[in-house]
Amino acid sequence: MWSDILELDAVDVDPDDYVRALMRWHFDAETGSPYWLRRAEGLDFDPRVDVRTFDDLRLFPNVIDEFRTVAVEDLVPRGLTGPDREIAGIFESGGTTGAPKRFVMFEPWMEFALSWDEHHYADLGTMNTLAIAPSGPHMFGEFATRRARRHHGVKFTVDLDPRWIKYLIGAGDTEGADRYAEHLIDQAAAILTTQSVGILIATPPLLERLARREELVEAVRKQVKFLCWSGAHMDADTREILRQAVFPGIPLKGLYGSTTILGMSRERDDERADGLAVFDTPSPFIAFRVVDPATGDDLAHGERGQVVMNHLTKYALLPNNLERDTAVAAEPAPGTLGCAVADVRPVATFADKSVIEGVY
Repeated sequence: MWSDILELDAVDVDPDDYVRALMRWHFDAETGSPYWLRRAEGLDFDPRVDVRTFDDLRLFPNVIDEFRTVAVEDLVPRGLTGPDREIAGIFESGGTTGAPKRFVMFEPWMEFALSWDEHHYADLGTMNTLAIAPSGPHMFGEFATRRARRHHGVKFTVDLDPRWIKYLIGAGDTEGADRYAEHLIDQAAAILTTQSVGILIATPPLLERLARREELVEAVRKQVKFLCWSGAHMDADTREILRQAVFPGIPLKGLYGSTTILGMSRERDDERADGLAVFDTPSPFIAFRVVDPATGDDLAHGERGQVVMNHLTKYALLPNNLERDTAVAAEPAPGTLGCAVADVRPVATFADKSVIEGVY
């Protein structure tokens, strides 16, 4: 059956066949979600006829802002049945450029995303996790909870409210934002200096703050076996200092993702000569392009442009979303859709609003 190639465990799938099957799924009255079936009426093309390849996804308008108000019930594809229909959570974007957008994460996709990212953690064995991360409504905290469970340990958490710190910065209260960030590190210190922690998950700005405290650097060096950074951006110089000078010998790997793709890309093992982290996606389910924002044209590998994200599964369709980040286009892994990205940075403004990254 054509829908079989949409399964997460399907192998040797032709990318164009996958895209065509995805269009049939999301725009058939029997399998599509109420949102996309309704939205199709306003499109000036027929996805089932006109979208034949990955490149054709650029026909879609960027509808991501509509996810600020659409009822989550309308995002559930009618074709999902049984375990496929089990919801892992309703997750929201950070609200950096306006009201948050909401998305439905289904259990099979959540577990697949974690399994795919297990690549970096597979040899760690049993250990506890400390996550300095939001508990909700963001995905970050749920991923950390499940990561700890996979390693048969407990998750210690320091609850981060990224919207509050962005609000403080936006209001000009940099002192308040600084106090809040230090408050987070104080809480992390109480755990790192008294408990066993093998995996530390944090954002780059918080890792930098932690690195300023000698006793916490020693605590991390003594017991942490893996450092995962995500939720904000890290430049090559900071990455090199943390890896070589502050936490030598401890693997430091990043995730670059977004709620608007319901997942992440992971840092490539191979090192670039310039020291930049390269991020690969779990293709064909998530795929990136890097474009000239003025024209929408794809840029050559090595050129910097704005990131376009696509989530392409039977669980959700989020195509052609121009993100609030720029990146250098990088050669993709063999057989994958789109491109890899390196040196990700936030844009200064997006949708006529200033982008405030804060600590997340």
